[in-house]
Amino acid sequence: MVHQLAISLTDDGGPIYLQITKAIVSDIERGRLRPRDELPSSRVLAKQLAVHRKTVNAAFAELLAQGWIVARPRSGTFVSEALPQRARVQPLRAARAPGFELERVAIPRRPVSPRAKFDLLGGVPAIETAPTVALARAYRRVVELDRHNTLVDYGDPRGDGRLRAALSTWLAHTRGIASGPDAIHTTRGSQNGLYLACHALLAPGDAVAVEAYTHPAITSLLRLRGLELVSIPVDAGGLDIDALERAARARPLRAVYTTPHHQLPTTVTLTAARRLRLLDLACAHRWLVFEDDYDHEFQYAGQPVLPLAYLDRHGVVVYVGTLSKVVAPGLRLGFIVAPPPVIDRIAAYRSYVDQQGDQLSERAIAELIEDGEIERHTRRMLRIYQDRRDALCGALARELPELQFETPRGGMAVWARAPRIDVDAWSRRALAAGVSFQPGSLFAVDPATPTGFARIGFAACTETQLREAVRLMVRALPPRARPR
Repeated sequence: MVHQLAISLTDDGGPIYLQITKAIVSDIERGRLRPRDELPSSRVLAKQLAVHRKTVNAAFAELLAQGWIVARPRSGTFVSEALPQRARVQPLRAARAPGFELERVAIPRRPVSPRAKFDLLGGVPAIETAPTVALARAYRRVVELDRHNTLVDYGDPRGDGRLRAALSTWLAHTRGIASGPDAIHTTRGSQNGLYLACHALLAPGDAVAVEAYTHPAITSLLRLRGLELVSIPVDAGGLDIDALERAARARPLRAVYTTPHHQLPTTVTLTAARRLRLLDLACAHRWLVFEDDYDHEFQYAGQPVLPLAYLDRHGVVVYVGTLSKVVAPGLRLGFIVAPPPVIDRIAAYRSYVDQQGDQLSERAIAELIEDGEIERHTRRMLRIYQDRRDALCGALARELPELQFETPRGGMAVWARAPRIDVDAWSRRALAAGVSFQPGSLFAVDPATPTGFARIGFAACTETQLREAVRLMVRALPPRARPR
């Protein structure tokens, strides 16, 4: 490949051929040009610099004489592999450290759970079952049908119109949410959706009520926005609404973040009575309710509970969902449902930071929704995940009777109480043995929240792998906690 040269000529910089010579030597010393890199021909470089070709040839002759370049007949001119010694002694390198104060902007370090051979992290889906063949066909179809290349042009910040229309129909059918395309905004996953909504709708210093156990990435995201987090207890009925009311009397709230269907990480479902009270309180106090329905489809006992957004008649709910758990996490495709003025405001913010989503991927997913592939794939995954859930719960009951848990009715993980076990130490020992799961301390918003719990996922491993992983977890128990 011929490398372009960035050469500036000046009226007082000496002979032009020497200016060209020095510029090329400087690029070699800085590492911009490297041994065996091909230079432009004298004709091309002369045209670029608007000088006579003889001037460029004089510069090349000087570089040849000094050993910087070599000329190969019928091939071209190249940077020499045997450079002069001074080019090797003092090469100029890019800076390895910033020349300004980096810590002026505080960015919380996101907790990342390491993944092992047996990946039992909650929320990690099965990668091997992703519908890649159907997705590849959809990509090919949308590219072939895009006669005017509109999908590689700038698009609507709210997302591809066809996908938003498909999502509108799909959400009405599967979740009872009767919202048109103008009330839907596509995102790069649910976390990106929450980020966009927080920045578009909340201001630094606003107080947001969150469940006492919450995904650490979400708490970090909210804190990054400068929001004050108010921890609200969670029990067998989900978010404690009485505690929420008491907290609101002590400190005016601007918003509530909740995972009411399968509370993350405890998996409990917010009761119907509490759902109605939460919506009434939000209406009375004009709260914004972020409903994160990250794994709605995976309900194993009975039908999925319809979202808060289904019951919302006051326009207080901003509903955040994702297709990443259903299709594949690397797809990074989610959505927000909210009243159209809210969607327009989020789109206005997005237009500054991201402009738009991946239109090709969005159109391909629209095809999969329209032809029913998403629903068929979801049904397949539901059967697989239910079998894996049963395998994990059976193995835990046999091998680790000291754990206290209920078989989850939905979701992708088990939340187990581990009395008399140092769960943080156990998770580290298990990781060393090849099993990754999450200690409860990872999800506690308030340090005073009890943390003697473990979140153990089942979606990413086969039934055989899950049984083997549990055996390794038994061996990894801290010495005092080993079963007698």
